[in-house]
Formats: sequence, C-alpha cells, structure tokens
Amino acid sequence: MPDTPRIEFRNVTKRFANHRQGGHVVAVEGVSLSIADGEIVSLIGPSGCGKSTLLNMGSGLDPVSSGEVHVDGELVTKPNRHVAFMLQKDLLLPWRTIIENVEFGQEIQGLSRRERRQRALDLLGKCHLTDFIDHYPHQLSGGMRQRAALARTLAVDPTVLLMDEPFSALDAQTKMVLQQDLGRTLAETGKTALFITHDLVEAIALSDRILVMSQRPGRIIEEIEVDIEDRDNPMKRRQHPKVATYVVRLMQLLQIEQAAA
Repeated sequence: MPDTPRIEFRNVTKRFANHRQGGHVVAVEGVSLSIADGEIVSLIGPSGCGKSTLLNMGSGLDPVSSGEVHVDGELVTKPNRHVAFMLQKDLLLPWRTIIENVEFGQEIQGLSRRERRQRALDLLGKCHLTDFIDHYPHQLSGGMRQRAALARTLAVDPTVLLMDEPFSALDAQTKMVLQQDLGRTLAETGKTALFITHDLVEAIALSDRILVMSQRPGRIIEEIEVDIEDRDNPMKRRQHPKVATYVVRLMQLLQIEQAAA
C-alpha cells in the first residue's frame, strides 16, 4: 500500500450555528483517521454523533470548522472527482433509463458516448442488471435501484467511495444480496471505501476495520480490526464464529456511549 492514505482526516472539528439558542453546536470534534488504498472502513456510533457530517466533509460538500481533510494527498476544499457519494436513497433520475442514469456522471466528466456506454454496460453486468438497462427507475425494485446506484457511483471511477447507509431501507434478504455484490465489486476494483452503517453484522461482513464514535460531539473512541478472511465474500464472513465476539464488543461500546448520554 502506498504511504499516502487515500483519504485522511486530520484533527477535524465541525461546528454548526445554533439559531434557536445562539452559539454553536459541535457535531464532530478532533477526529483523526486515515484509510489506505483498497481498504474498507466502517463507521458506527449513536444516532446524531456526526457520522454523516464526516462524510460530507470528506466529499467536500461541507467545509470543516477546523482541521483538514486530504484525498490522495490533496487538501479537500470543494467537491472533487476523486470522491463519489452513495446515499440511503438511490436518487436515480426518473426521466432517464437505468443505463442513462449510470452514464450521467460520465457525461458531466466529458467522456465520449461510446466510452461511457461501454463502461455503463460493464458495470450493469456486474450488478446483474443487463436485462434492465432500458427500464426506468419506477419499473425496478428497491434492491435493483440500489444496484443501479452502485453502478452509477463506480462509473465515474472514483478513488474513494463514501457510503451513507446505502442498504438501510431494504429488506434483510435483499440487503445481504447487495452486501455480497458490494464486497465482490470492491475487491475486484480495489476501491477504497468509508461506510456508515447501524447494522453491526454488516460492518463486520464488509470491513477491514470498524471505527466506533462517541455521542455528540463525535470522536473516535475505538478502532477494531476485523480479523476474518474472505472480505470479498460477506455471506461467508457472516457465518464465521468470530462474528459473535465482534458483535458483543461493539454492542458493549455502544451501550457505554448510550449510558453516558
């Protein structure tokens, strides 16, 4: 792995103005973390602890109050093409077909029609959507729409994927299928990802490391390395005997934070 992290937060703090009571609310305070090339890191913590705020700052959508964020060694001051964001909602454009949605970011980048069409076809094939490329979003199930959103995210060839609970709205069975697709795809492409989830088993199944955050103001209180093989096969990972041990430890940390609230 290269010495320069793919994404790095250096003593980052974020404050928001409190318009009702005056002053500021500190959402995130003094967070430092780095993610190496090809690594998948999950971020868990109590609701409102600043997980999404960290992703917004990492993407350049929200400026830091203090500290710095770097992607590939470059200071993040605005949105940039190195980073792609995948959210809970697929946000597919309803007036475009699935393949046109996947091509959309490439159009903005200025890729030729032939190049973006071929890349979109390849990714939709990997996401098991080849037979649905000319369908519109309303004609697809929620799981299929999230597959299309993943293909669209990967189509712009980002260095870093920021993923904010992308499977939280899906049923348990569909979620496990998409976790499997994501694990395999990230392994094949070698992408780096920072993944927010409230599903502890999901975090274990997908990640190299799990970072646990405190109550607001959010800080990193523990880092857990997931010492289970087959990261490219989340379904197999779920069945490993160590999963229960990791879940117990994560629950203990979250319960401690809940009690401190």
